[in-house]
Amino acid sequence: MKKKTIVIVDDHLLFAQSLESLISKLEGYKVLGILKNGKELTRYYLHKRKIPDLILLDVKMPVMDGVQTMQWLQENQPDQKALALTMEDDEETIIKMLRAGAKGYLLKDIHPDNFQFAMNMVIEQGFYYSGKIENALRYSGETGSGKNLQEKLTDKERMFMKYACSELTYRDIAVEMKISPKTVENYRETVFKKLGMKTRVGLVIYCMKNKLFKIE
Repeated sequence: MKKKTIVIVDDHLLFAQSLESLISKLEGYKVLGILKNGKELTRYYLHKRKIPDLILLDVKMPVMDGVQTMQWLQENQPDQKALALTMEDDEETIIKMLRAGAKGYLLKDIHPDNFQFAMNMVIEQGFYYSGKIENALRYSGETGSGKNLQEKLTDKERMFMKYACSELTYRDIAVEMKISPKTVENYRETVFKKLGMKTRVGLVIYCMKNKLFKIE
Protein backbone atom coordinates (compact mmCIF):
# COMPACT_ATOMS: atom_id res chain seq x y z
CA MET A 1 0.00 0.00 0.00
CA LYS A 2 1.34 3.38 -1.01
CA LYS A 3 1.91 5.57 2.04
CA LYS A 4 0.53 9.11 2.28
CA THR A 5 3.41 11.53 2.57
CA ILE A 6 3.68 14.49 4.95
CA VAL A 7 6.02 17.45 5.34
CA ILE A 8 5.98 19.27 8.70
CA VAL A 9 6.77 23.00 8.73
CA ASP A 10 7.17 24.19 12.33
CA ASP A 11 9.94 26.08 14.11
CA HIS A 12 9.30 24.33 17.42
CA LEU A 13 11.63 21.37 16.95
CA LEU A 14 10.48 19.37 19.96
CA PHE A 15 6.84 19.57 18.87
CA ALA A 16 7.74 18.81 15.25
CA GLN A 17 9.74 15.74 16.23
CA SER A 18 6.94 14.51 18.49
CA LEU A 19 4.50 15.03 15.63
CA GLU A 20 6.77 13.10 13.28
CA SER A 21 6.87 10.23 15.77
CA LEU A 22 3.08 10.22 16.05
CA ILE A 23 2.54 10.25 12.29
CA SER A 24 5.13 7.53 11.71
CA LYS A 25 3.12 5.22 13.98
CA LEU A 26 -0.02 5.73 11.91
CA GLU A 27 -0.68 3.05 9.34
CA GLY A 28 -0.22 4.29 5.79
CA TYR A 29 1.65 7.52 6.60
CA LYS A 30 5.23 8.66 6.14
CA VAL A 31 6.96 11.94 7.07
CA LEU A 32 9.29 13.18 4.33
CA GLY A 33 10.88 15.88 6.41
CA ILE A 34 10.72 18.61 9.06
CA LEU A 35 11.31 22.22 8.04
CA LYS A 36 11.61 25.24 10.35
CA ASN A 37 9.80 27.88 8.30
CA GLY A 38 8.32 28.76 4.94
CA LYS A 39 11.66 29.79 3.46
CA GLU A 40 13.00 26.28 4.04
CA LEU A 41 9.88 24.95 2.32
CA THR A 42 10.54 27.07 -0.78
CA ARG A 43 14.06 25.63 -0.90
CA TYR A 44 12.55 22.15 -0.57
CA TYR A 45 10.66 22.68 -3.82
CA LEU A 46 13.63 24.43 -5.45
CA HIS A 47 15.70 21.29 -4.96
CA LYS A 48 12.89 19.25 -6.55
CA ARG A 49 12.31 17.08 -3.53
CA LYS A 50 9.33 14.73 -3.51
CA ILE A 51 6.02 16.62 -3.43
CA PRO A 52 4.09 15.53 -0.30
CA ASP A 53 0.42 14.65 -0.20
CA LEU A 54 0.00 17.14 2.64
CA ILE A 55 1.89 19.90 4.41
CA LEU A 56 1.28 20.48 8.12
CA LEU A 57 1.94 24.17 8.55
CA ASP A 58 2.43 26.25 11.69
CA VAL A 59 1.28 29.88 11.53
CA LYS A 60 3.71 31.85 13.69
CA MET A 61 7.24 31.20 12.45
CA PRO A 62 10.34 33.35 11.92
CA VAL A 63 11.66 34.33 8.48
CA MET A 64 8.49 33.29 6.60
CA ASP A 65 5.29 32.66 8.53
CA GLY A 66 2.28 30.49 7.74
CA VAL A 67 0.27 33.11 5.84
CA GLN A 68 3.26 34.12 3.71
CA THR A 69 4.00 30.44 3.06
CA MET A 70 0.43 29.74 1.96
CA GLN A 71 0.54 32.74 -0.37
CA TRP A 72 3.76 31.42 -1.91
CA LEU A 73 2.23 27.98 -2.34
CA GLN A 74 -0.85 29.44 -4.04
CA GLU A 75 1.39 31.17 -6.58
CA ASN A 76 4.00 28.45 -7.08
CA GLN A 77 2.42 25.13 -6.04
CA PRO A 78 -1.34 25.74 -6.35
CA ASP A 79 -2.22 22.03 -6.18
CA GLN A 80 -0.34 21.48 -2.92
CA LYS A 81 -2.66 20.71 0.00
CA ALA A 82 -1.76 22.30 3.32
CA LEU A 83 -3.38 22.05 6.73
CA ALA A 84 -2.74 24.71 9.39
CA LEU A 85 -1.69 23.19 12.73
CA THR A 86 -1.15 25.90 15.32
CA MET A 87 -1.93 27.37 18.73
CA GLU A 88 -3.33 30.56 17.19
CA ASP A 89 -7.11 30.54 17.52
CA ASP A 90 -8.06 34.17 16.89
CA GLU A 91 -10.59 34.91 14.16
CA GLU A 92 -8.32 37.18 12.12
CA THR A 93 -5.55 34.58 11.84
CA ILE A 94 -7.96 31.79 10.92
CA ILE A 95 -9.50 33.90 8.15
CA LYS A 96 -6.09 34.94 6.80
CA MET A 97 -4.90 31.34 6.59
CA LEU A 98 -8.07 30.09 4.94
CA ARG A 99 -8.11 32.97 2.47
CA ALA A 100 -4.48 32.25 1.66
CA GLY A 101 -5.43 28.71 0.67
CA ALA A 102 -5.14 26.45 3.73
CA LYS A 103 -7.46 23.47 3.37
CA GLY A 104 -8.24 23.36 7.07
CA TYR A 105 -7.28 24.76 10.45
CA LEU A 106 -6.43 22.67 13.50
CA LEU A 107 -5.29 23.60 16.99
CA LYS A 108 -2.33 21.70 18.40
CA ASP A 109 -4.33 20.31 21.29
CA ILE A 110 -6.43 18.21 18.89
CA HIS A 111 -6.95 14.55 19.84
CA PRO A 112 -4.69 12.17 17.83
CA ASP A 113 -7.71 10.29 16.42
CA ASN A 114 -9.27 13.52 15.18
CA PHE A 115 -5.90 14.58 13.82
CA GLN A 116 -5.60 11.48 11.67
CA PHE A 117 -9.17 11.91 10.48
CA ALA A 118 -8.44 15.53 9.53
CA MET A 119 -5.38 14.55 7.49
CA ASN A 120 -7.37 11.87 5.68
CA MET A 121 -10.17 14.30 4.91
CA VAL A 122 -7.85 16.94 3.44
CA ILE A 123 -5.90 14.44 1.34
CA GLU A 124 -8.93 12.55 0.07
CA GLN A 125 -11.68 15.17 -0.02
CA GLY A 126 -9.76 18.45 -0.08
CA PHE A 127 -11.01 20.19 3.07
CA TYR A 128 -11.53 19.79 6.80
CA TYR A 129 -12.70 22.05 9.59
CA SER A 130 -13.03 21.40 13.30
CA GLY A 131 -12.83 22.92 16.77
CA LYS A 132 -13.46 26.64 16.74
CA ILE A 133 -14.30 26.62 13.04
CA GLU A 134 -16.82 23.82 13.47
CA ASN A 135 -18.49 25.78 16.27
CA ALA A 136 -18.55 28.82 14.04
CA LEU A 137 -20.30 26.82 11.34
CA ARG A 138 -23.06 25.39 13.50
CA TYR A 139 -26.31 26.67 12.14
CA SER A 140 -28.53 28.63 14.46
CA GLY A 141 -31.08 29.37 11.74
CA GLU A 142 -32.28 27.81 8.51
CA THR A 143 -30.33 25.28 6.50
CA GLY A 144 -30.24 24.67 2.78
CA SER A 145 -27.98 24.91 -0.23
CA GLY A 146 -25.65 27.86 -0.67
CA LYS A 147 -27.59 29.02 -3.74
CA ASN A 148 -31.00 28.86 -2.04
CA LEU A 149 -29.83 30.67 1.06
CA GLN A 150 -28.00 33.33 -0.91
CA GLU A 151 -31.17 34.10 -2.87
CA LYS A 152 -32.61 35.42 0.39
CA LEU A 153 -29.99 38.15 0.51
CA THR A 154 -30.32 41.62 -0.98
CA ASP A 155 -27.65 42.99 -3.33
CA LYS A 156 -26.22 45.10 -0.49
CA GLU A 157 -26.13 42.09 1.83
CA ARG A 158 -24.28 40.04 -0.81
CA MET A 159 -21.84 42.91 -1.23
CA PHE A 160 -21.27 42.97 2.51
CA MET A 161 -20.75 39.19 2.52
CA LYS A 162 -18.05 39.44 -0.15
CA TYR A 163 -16.24 42.21 1.74
CA ALA A 164 -16.55 40.20 4.96
CA CYS A 165 -14.52 37.44 3.29
CA SER A 166 -11.66 39.86 2.63
CA GLU A 167 -9.02 41.29 4.97
CA LEU A 168 -11.07 44.46 5.48
CA THR A 169 -12.18 45.37 8.99
CA TYR A 170 -15.85 46.19 9.52
CA ARG A 171 -14.89 49.87 9.62
CA ASP A 172 -13.08 49.47 6.28
CA ILE A 173 -16.16 47.76 4.85
CA ALA A 174 -18.25 50.77 5.85
CA VAL A 175 -15.88 53.03 3.89
CA GLU A 176 -15.94 50.76 0.82
CA MET A 177 -19.74 50.52 0.86
CA LYS A 178 -20.09 54.25 1.65
CA ILE A 179 -22.31 53.55 4.63
CA SER A 180 -22.05 54.05 8.38
CA PRO A 181 -20.37 51.50 10.71
CA LYS A 182 -23.78 51.03 12.35
CA THR A 183 -25.32 50.05 9.02
CA VAL A 184 -22.50 47.53 8.51
CA GLU A 185 -23.35 46.04 11.90
CA ASN A 186 -26.97 45.76 10.78
CA TYR A 187 -25.93 43.99 7.56
CA ARG A 188 -23.73 41.64 9.56
CA GLU A 189 -26.53 40.66 11.93
CA THR A 190 -28.99 40.23 9.08
CA VAL A 191 -26.66 38.12 6.94
CA PHE A 192 -25.65 35.95 9.90
CA LYS A 193 -29.31 35.39 10.76
CA LYS A 194 -30.40 34.59 7.21
CA LEU A 195 -27.53 32.14 6.65
CA GLY A 196 -27.58 30.68 10.16
CA MET A 197 -24.03 31.83 10.86
CA LYS A 198 -22.56 32.74 14.25
CA THR A 199 -19.21 34.33 13.39
CA ARG A 200 -17.23 35.87 10.53
CA VAL A 201 -15.06 32.74 10.37
CA GLY A 202 -18.19 30.69 9.81
CA LEU A 203 -19.25 33.02 7.01
CA VAL A 204 -15.88 32.72 5.25
CA ILE A 205 -15.94 28.92 5.44
CA TYR A 206 -19.55 28.84 4.27
CA CYS A 207 -18.70 30.95 1.20
CA MET A 208 -15.65 28.82 0.42
CA LYS A 209 -17.47 25.51 0.73
CA ASN A 210 -20.41 26.70 -1.38
CA LYS A 211 -18.15 28.52 -3.89
CA LEU A 212 -20.41 31.56 -3.78
CA PHE A 213 -17.60 33.73 -5.08
CA LYS A 214 -13.83 33.68 -5.24
CA ILE A 215 -12.21 34.42 -1.89
CA GLU A 216 -9.39 36.83 -2.66
